[in-house]
Amino acid sequence: MVERTRKVAIIGGGFSGAMLAARLAEAGVASTLIDRTRDFGPGVAYSTLFDRHLLNVRSNRMSAVEGRPDDFVGWLKAHHPRHANAEGFAPRRLYGLYLRDRLATVEAARPGLIDRVAGEAAGIEGSTVRLSDGRRIEAGAVILTTGNPAPKTAGPSGGAGRIVDDPWAAAALDRIEPDDDVVIIGTGLTMVDMVLWLQARGWRGKATALSRRGLKPRAHGAGHDTPIPPTAALTGGALSARLAEGRRLAETGGWRGVMEGLRPLTADLWVAADAATRARFLRHLRPWWDVHRHRLPPAIALTIEALETSGRLEIVAGRIGRIEQTGDGVTVRWIPRNGARRPPLRGGWLIDCSGPGHDPAADPLIGPLVASGRARLEALGLGLELDGEGRVLGADSAADPDLFVLGPPARAAFWETTAVPDIRKRIETMVGRLAADGT
Repeated sequence: MVERTRKVAIIGGGFSGAMLAARLAEAGVASTLIDRTRDFGPGVAYSTLFDRHLLNVRSNRMSAVEGRPDDFVGWLKAHHPRHANAEGFAPRRLYGLYLRDRLATVEAARPGLIDRVAGEAAGIEGSTVRLSDGRRIEAGAVILTTGNPAPKTAGPSGGAGRIVDDPWAAAALDRIEPDDDVVIIGTGLTMVDMVLWLQARGWRGKATALSRRGLKPRAHGAGHDTPIPPTAALTGGALSARLAEGRRLAETGGWRGVMEGLRPLTADLWVAADAATRARFLRHLRPWWDVHRHRLPPAIALTIEALETSGRLEIVAGRIGRIEQTGDGVTVRWIPRNGARRPPLRGGWLIDCSGPGHDPAADPLIGPLVASGRARLEALGLGLELDGEGRVLGADSAADPDLFVLGPPARAAFWETTAVPDIRKRIETMVGRLAADGT
C-alpha cells in the first residue's frame, strides 16, 4: 500500500486529537499531533489519578474506535481484569491508560505516520500552525481538537486568593484544609468530582453548591436501558409539544429509555433546528437535558445522596450577585430562584465548577479566523459554523477544505460532541474525508 505523506496538523492531544491521529495512521494518512501538556491521549478528562472518578458511560460503550465495540473491554481484560465488567463504570484513570496504549500501539504498527510535538499553538496561517515558541508546523490540513476551556464564572485567579478557578489544574485542591467549608459554583458532574476528591483527601467540611436551577445529575439505572423509539411528535414541532411527548413516553417506558432513543438523533435534530429553536432550548431546556443526558454511575449517585442527607452537601438554586474575597474566605452574595431571602454563601474557598468557559470570539486561535472571514460564528455565538464533515465555513458560506474542528469545539454545529460514542463517529467521517482528499 502506498503511504500518504501530506501531513495533517492536529491541535490538541486529548481523546479527540489522539484518537483521530491513530485512525488517520491506520488509514495511511500522516499527522503531526500538537499538545502543550506532553501527555498525549488522556487530555484533561482522563488524566485524573483518583480511582473514584469513574467513567459516566458503561465500559462496553467506551471503545475508542467505531466498529470495534469490544476494544476497551478487551483491553481491560488483558491489563486490568478486576475492572473488566462490560456493564460497569471503570475508573477514568484506566481509560486514560487505554488511550495512551492505543496511540502507542498504532505508532509502533505504523512507524513515521504520527509525529508528537510538545508546544502551544499560537496561530493558524493557511495550513501552517505557528507555535508560541516560534516554530512552524506546515501541513496539508489543520484540525482543531482543543477540548474544553476552563470555567470563567468566577474569573481568573492566577492561582492566588481563595478562588479555585480551574478545578482540574495540578494541585488545585491542595490548599483546602480538612475542616474548611467550600462554596461551589455549578452542580453538575465536575461538582460531583470535586466533592468526591475532597472527601478522599480527608475533608470533613461542608460544601454548598449553587446553580441557576439547583439541578444535579441523575443516575444511570442498574443496567443498560432499552431505547424507546422516538415518535414524530418527539422529534418535530414546537419544543413545548416535544417536551410533553417526552414526558408521555417517559411515563410508560421510563425517562432513560427516552434519552437512549434520542441519543443517535441528537446531532441531526440540532443541525435541523433554526436559531430561534436553539435559543429556546438553551434558555429553557438545556439544564434539564444535561442532568438527564450526562448521568452518574449508581454508586456515585448514592454517595452524593448520603452527603446531602448528612448535611455535608447542600445544593441551592439561584443567581450569583457578587463574589467577595477576604483573607480567610469567600462570600457569595446571591439571589435565590424562589425569591426567598437567604444569607450569603460563605466558605473558606470557592471552587468554580460552572463548566467550560466558551468564548470563541476571544479564543487566540478562533478569534483571528473569524476576524479575517476565514471562519464565522454560529448565530448564537456558541462556536464556529461547520459543514457535516467538520469543515469550517467561512464568511462566504464556503467550506474550507484545509480547516476542520472535532470534539467539544464543534458543539455549535453538532451539540453532542463531548461523549466518546459521539466523537468516535465524527472521527470516522473526518478520516474518510481526509483520506479521500489525499491529505
